[in-house]
Amino acid sequence: MNDPFFAAIAEVAEEAGRIAMHHWRGDFEQWEKSPGNPVSEVDMAIDQFLKKELARLDPEAGWLSEETADDPERLLRSRIWVVDPIDGTRDFVRGRPGWAVSIALVEAGRPIFGVLDAPARSEKWQATLGGGATLNGLPISASTHGSMSGARVPADALPKGDVDLIAVFKPNSIALRMAMVAADEADLVAALRWGNEWDIAAAALICTEAGAVVSDAHGAPVRYNSTKGEAFGLLCCSPALHGAAVDRLAERAKAMSVR
Repeated sequence: MNDPFFAAIAEVAEEAGRIAMHHWRGDFEQWEKSPGNPVSEVDMAIDQFLKKELARLDPEAGWLSEETADDPERLLRSRIWVVDPIDGTRDFVRGRPGWAVSIALVEAGRPIFGVLDAPARSEKWQATLGGGATLNGLPISASTHGSMSGARVPADALPKGDVDLIAVFKPNSIALRMAMVAADEADLVAALRWGNEWDIAAAALICTEAGAVVSDAHGAPVRYNSTKGEAFGLLCCSPALHGAAVDRLAERAKAMSVR
């Protein structure tokens, strides 16, 4: 990476990963923000570390993070940090490796830099807008699979209506599942629920720079730094697969998106 500013962001992500690894599989306090939604003191510590260090790199940028109360003032900023201190906290607290530090810098509604630091997997994913995507410094290219039949999907189990798909290993981190598409380790990641920008912003840039398509569950583009900082659902897949995925999930997405 030739840009010193982006390299500095990656170094901050790497240090955050080292902090997390120091505690991983150790003793730390954890609780549930809501049923099935764990958080730990490590998430909170890394959130504070990232907020301090990233503000030092770009003090004019706003802030949107899973572990910080949202401040509408961010909507007035042209740039914003979109952060998940530990994406995949459930795997982190269980001692499993499927988690990552996720940082995106968003400008004018789109990510311009994204990094996933997954030290338990020895993986560093990075992308710059217009500059391609890498895994551990090597360029990656996304899946080119063109049909739903035989499409690889990170999943614990497949719905009855999707038996033509192939389930592959599923890390808890949705960002890492998306990165699997970017590296041609999976063909499709789909989510049919309201989700937050911090879950996907960095991974979305990594995927699109690798050649994949990322949209909401209805097939529409996602604009970042939105009013609520969320979108309905996610489709991340090869370009040739996107239309078929939208069609298959259309009725399910319509039913699930009603609040």
